[in-house]
Amino acid sequence: MTESAAAETIRALATDTDLLAVWQAVHERLCAGIEPARLATVTVADLPAGGIAVLRSWLDTSTRRRRGGSAVSVAGVRTRVPLRELLIHHGLAPERLTEIAELAVGKPLENRARAREVGTAAREKLWAEVASELTAVPLLARRISANGVSESDIGAIALQAHQLGSALTTIKRWCEEGGPPVTLAKLAHDCARDPHAFDLDTLTGRRLAEGIAELLGEPLPARPDLVRALLARAGVLADRLSSAVVVLNVEASGSGAVDQRLRLGGGPMPLTLYDLTVHPPTLRASSLLVVENPSVLEAAMAAGFSGSLACTSGHLRAVDHAFLQRAVDCGVQLSYAGDLDRDGLIIAHQVRDLYGVRIVGMNSEVVRRSGIRPSAVPLGVLPETTSADLATALSEAGAVVFQENDAVLNVLFS
Repeated sequence: MTESAAAETIRALATDTDLLAVWQAVHERLCAGIEPARLATVTVADLPAGGIAVLRSWLDTSTRRRRGGSAVSVAGVRTRVPLRELLIHHGLAPERLTEIAELAVGKPLENRARAREVGTAAREKLWAEVASELTAVPLLARRISANGVSESDIGAIALQAHQLGSALTTIKRWCEEGGPPVTLAKLAHDCARDPHAFDLDTLTGRRLAEGIAELLGEPLPARPDLVRALLARAGVLADRLSSAVVVLNVEASGSGAVDQRLRLGGGPMPLTLYDLTVHPPTLRASSLLVVENPSVLEAAMAAGFSGSLACTSGHLRAVDHAFLQRAVDCGVQLSYAGDLDRDGLIIAHQVRDLYGVRIVGMNSEVVRRSGIRPSAVPLGVLPETTSADLATALSEAGAVVFQENDAVLNVLFS
């Protein structure tokens, strides 16, 4: 057969819509790594009756018909097609299956078996690199490897391992030799060329903390302030100035720098993680109301409220945990009030469990005083820890009750 005749035959087979299911099945088998010459038959699901008829017209010889058999056998919805006989009938070599399948399906073959081999080799190389970069922290290296990785993320994991390896080598040297501490941002800048590469709310930052815990032979703490304390013991200072608890009318009895600032009073005062860990004040053993929103402190000043207040500004950060723990250590009686929404109720449950705080201004009575539709913000799903009485009251109100609502402020300042 001439090449032009073969090309015409291939085109006719590939464009026959009744045979499309056959070529789709062939395409799938070839993508799985089967060599065309070894593909003698293929099983096709839901082959149209027209396709079965045309195949039988080509392949069923007179002898076969007399014996009552067929080259194309059908069992339920599955049809067994003898590809080798089909190619011989049309005078085509087995290698032409690739052309037919690609032309019929409309996309080139992709040897998935070979791709899997390449992917496996790339992963093995990656895990070897991770183990080499993280020699000082083999447990962390094994955890990273155990998580697995997609091919698209191999480069990112390799880069992360290199950055972590560089940082942990620096930290290990500091633990052995001492020296001035370094900020987390400076460490990230020098080891990853990005001051935010090791931010502790990122995966790389969490893995850095895990590595430092392994270097120090300590478990990784759950509370963010204790994580930062762990880093500080390894010479890494994290977020000591970037966030603060704002306090109002809080008294101190110690002689440190922060105690003196608190005694000066005169209005609201920020306390940073640096203040609370380097110069922790001795807070007077009195009552202290902790609120979620800084607007409550503004309202307290406008109302001339003289009670002690502190604002954590939403979900608890490291500085908030450090402040609450310091207050507990000083014998301060803590109470907490937050927005009556999902986040506020979650925070309230957390501070109550961790620090024994009394919850105020977050009950069904306050909700009912706030009126129907107390805000324009839909309520959303409440946490499972919400009491049935409070959940019912909020559902009847039909919206979130914020701390700025007079019903809440009146309770807090009464």
